[in-house]
Amino acid sequence: MKRQSVAALSLIALTAACADSGANYTPILDGVPSATYETDLADCQALARNQRQLDQETLGATVLGAGAGALLAEMDDDGDAVGGAVAGALAGGVASAVDVSERRQSIVIECLRGRGHRVVG
Repeated sequence: MKRQSVAALSLIALTAACADSGANYTPILDGVPSATYETDLADCQALARNQRQLDQETLGATVLGAGAGALLAEMDDDGDAVGGAVAGALAGGVASAVDVSERRQSIVIECLRGRGHRVVG
């Protein structure tokens, strides 16, 4: 059981780390980048990265997934609550991390557009 707890915590940490990937997005521009593009890109990426409420959403989804997985496994006659919790945490965390990554990518794009850059994707 201790091994499964360590695995669950490792999955939670990995999932939370993946959520930051959208903030590192470098968009495609229509035309030549302006002189301020690199500075604006760094500022917009930092803005996206600093949205900590998104990290809390991922952690919350991971915990809810763990609880749901444990309950479902416990209801099954052959179920293992710890195994169900690990599977639920992974499913909830990964789904939320993908959503958070996409939202951070959108923040980068909209921030650059707001600064006058012609971002196409």
